[in-house]
Amino acid sequence: QLQLVESGGGLVQPGGSLRLSCAASGLTLDSYRIGWFRQAPGKEREGVSCISKNGGITNYADSVKDRFTISRDNAKNTAYLQVNSLKPEDTAVYYCAADLPSTFRRLFTCTLRSDEYDSWGQGTQVTVSS
Repeated sequence: QLQLVESGGGLVQPGGSLRLSCAASGLTLDSYRIGWFRQAPGKEREGVSCISKNGGITNYADSVKDRFTISRDNAKNTAYLQVNSLKPEDTAVYYCAADLPSTFRRLFTCTLRSDEYDSWGQGTQVTVSS
């Protein structure tokens, strides 16, 4: 069974940067497409970014486009989310999730829909404050 563990969160000032990591164990991550989500207090979980199984397709929520970058290193069994130019409204618990593609379409795409992901990490807190 695939297990995911996020790390890299913390307290950062507005305009700062962090690199979030999602380390996989149990199975190899290269079979999965990956998504990053976040949930702020009192708000619904929001899709932030995703990357396809082979890394060729990425997608971002409009609120983070041009500030966040998703990547994956299958050799290290790890996915990353580089978060730059952080704003107070980016404060949230960030989760990574993995989906084993079950259709031809899913092999070559990614999605920000949380209901398409089967495995989830426990989250890492990102707080943006001066």
